[in-house]
Amino acid sequence: MEVLREKVEEEEAAEREEAAERAEWAEKMERMTKTAEVSKEETIMTQDELRDLEKRLTSIEISIPAEYSFINKSLIDVTKLPPSYSTNSPKEEHLLQVADNFSRQYSHLCPDRVPLFLCPLNECNVPKFVSTTLRPTLMPYPELYNWDSCSQFVSDFLTMVPLLDPLKPVIKEEEKAMPKKYTVKPPRDLTSKFEQEQENKRLQEIKNQEEKRLREAEERLLAEEKAKPDPLHGLRVHCWVLVLAGKREVPESFFIDPLTAHSYSTKDDHFLGIESLWNHKNYWINMQDCWNCCKELVFDLGDPVRWEYMLLGTDKPHLSLTEEDEDVLDDDDDIDNLGKEEEDKSFDMPPSWVAQIEITPDEFETRCPNGKKVIRYKRAQLEKWAPYLNNNGLVCRLTVYEDLQCTKVLEIKEWYQNREDTLELKHINKITGLHVDYFRPGHPQALRVHSYKSMLPEMDRVMEFYEKIRVDGLIKREETPLTMTEYYQGRSDFLSYRHINFGPRVKKLTQNSAESNPRPMVKITERFLRNPAKPADEDVAERVFLIVEERIQLRYHCRDDYITSSKREFLRRTEVDSKGNKIIMTPDMCISFEVEPMEHTKKLLYQYETMIHLKNEEKLSRHQAWESELEVLEILKLREEEDDAHMLTISIYDTKRNEKSKEYREAMERVLHEEHMRQVESQLDYLAPFLAQLPPGEKLTRWQAVRLKDECLSDFKQRLIDKANLIQARFEKETQELQKKQQWYQENQVTLSPEDEDLYLSYCSQAMFRIRILEQRLNRHKELAPLKYLALEEKLYKDPRLVDFVKVFV
Repeated sequence: MEVLREKVEEEEAAEREEAAERAEWAEKMERMTKTAEVSKEETIMTQDELRDLEKRLTSIEISIPAEYSFINKSLIDVTKLPPSYSTNSPKEEHLLQVADNFSRQYSHLCPDRVPLFLCPLNECNVPKFVSTTLRPTLMPYPELYNWDSCSQFVSDFLTMVPLLDPLKPVIKEEEKAMPKKYTVKPPRDLTSKFEQEQENKRLQEIKNQEEKRLREAEERLLAEEKAKPDPLHGLRVHCWVLVLAGKREVPESFFIDPLTAHSYSTKDDHFLGIESLWNHKNYWINMQDCWNCCKELVFDLGDPVRWEYMLLGTDKPHLSLTEEDEDVLDDDDDIDNLGKEEEDKSFDMPPSWVAQIEITPDEFETRCPNGKKVIRYKRAQLEKWAPYLNNNGLVCRLTVYEDLQCTKVLEIKEWYQNREDTLELKHINKITGLHVDYFRPGHPQALRVHSYKSMLPEMDRVMEFYEKIRVDGLIKREETPLTMTEYYQGRSDFLSYRHINFGPRVKKLTQNSAESNPRPMVKITERFLRNPAKPADEDVAERVFLIVEERIQLRYHCRDDYITSSKREFLRRTEVDSKGNKIIMTPDMCISFEVEPMEHTKKLLYQYETMIHLKNEEKLSRHQAWESELEVLEILKLREEEDDAHMLTISIYDTKRNEKSKEYREAMERVLHEEHMRQVESQLDYLAPFLAQLPPGEKLTRWQAVRLKDECLSDFKQRLIDKANLIQARFEKETQELQKKQQWYQENQVTLSPEDEDLYLSYCSQAMFRIRILEQRLNRHKELAPLKYLALEEKLYKDPRLVDFVKVFV
């Protein structure tokens, strides 16, 4: 009974819910009917209102935008294109109709999606189906949403992290293990702790203010970025390359950017979705939801639920199934198709109308239209040029800006190629004004890196060199207005470091330069590496020449089992006193500290010989320091000339740009042409013009033969005379023009500028060269003319047509 009672209660509750739903539905329909009636009453207009509305609507002008074309027709000569560019075959017309029908159905079924990219206009404004623009060797092209955000610019500078020394803990443990029975008390710290605390507070306050300023600047830049959202986010549509997995051992599908040739995963966050993709055989529409970009897309083109195909073809990709599903489908197909004839409903894609791409060597070297390409990033701009397009060899420039509007430049990087000065990279910091030039191996001064703020001498700069190329082993030179530091490597004297301190230069009336008026040297510090051939107590580690104080300090290398090293100091005095008496070596002129005293080092003779040797070394070091100053001036002068000239190197195989190779080739061609002409002249019939004067078919008489011989010799003689007169006339003309130019120079010599004098000297050099050549030609012609005349006379006597008559006559 309880079960029946529960069942009855459930039925009654269901009836009550159904009655409530009916009442709610009736109330809703009644409310909608009233609303429709009210709206119908409101929409009733008078005749005047209708005329007024029609008048307003007709006054609205809609500007229809012209169809956008991404092809620059000014760079294309349409008349030279094949007929397939300007016309469509019947099969292509049929394909366009199929594509139009397919597009209409798609727009009707999917009105909220972007129109399909099916039949764009080509160079001749003729619609072409996208699949026919591809050749069979090309890969499928997906129509993808744009790479929405530009790639972030990554600075080339790396933050150097100091490495922990693994030996420090061991040293500390050893120090702890050492007995501390005898220790030296450290000196008292007499500095004021209050002043030190105040200074630390001041520095910390400055540091906090700087951090606050940087933080505010960063927040301001972030606010500027957030204040300007991208209005075209998700609306840009571009074409990319899709490589499907499976064939050619491709493990997984991936995208390729056709402009940069960079590959990306299909799960990359920058790809927002795919509208469609196509190859040279078919066209597919993506029916999958791209809410999570392309991460969850399935690239199984045989699945009509995920990819709607346009053309029904026999080579359509098959659906990816398991082996069991494939066996079941095969059995079902065999049963369904039993006794039925196969109906071919496939559509063969027309062949590609695009001509084969031919790239000439010049176009390949240009790399982009007009040889220049500009790529803009967030706070950066990258410019690229083709080689040899710029006279200074510039091929790439990267400009980094501080703001998003790209108005304030932070730094500039310029890459060069084919420079004679081997300049490879120039880095300019606009904030600090620091210029850094990088060079390839091959610079005349073995320069590798040059850092500077000004090209004026005796300013802050750093020069690095290729140590294997330089004989002196110099690898680095640092210069300031008052110091110069040099670092060496691989020297036979084990010198590794030299530091020179300069004093103020004594002003002279003449020009103050390092060559005429060098800076006075105050101190020279040199350091040496360990020489294993010498004992540590005799191997100098550092020597200091205090030139103004007339002292020389030596510090020797420390022994392996010692913690202190020997030191020695010499008081350098003049060899004679004020009265002219010779000063001898005294014990107070040498102060030394030796770890293990030796008898021979305490002798005055040893100390005297050491001091004389150090004096000579001091002269040598001062001379080398002076040569270093001259070398810096020479490098600066050379760099200014190289920047002004910016000559480029050209390969000998580049016959287009190499003038020397071109001149050599033209000279060889001229020699071959002259040789060919001589061969042709030797084969010419020298009697043909004179035999043509005789009646055809008439037999030659003795008198006619003699006359022919005389006329031929006379004509040849006259031509030799005319050629000599022509050379003589050209020689006289050049001589007269040179004399006129010399006379003009004598009259205007005082008022001429250096440029005019250079032009005059250049003209005189060229004129003298031409006169010398003409003179040689005239002398050579005078020598060869008689020989040529005798040679022709001998040929006439031996000619088979004249030999009988001439011999009898003679």
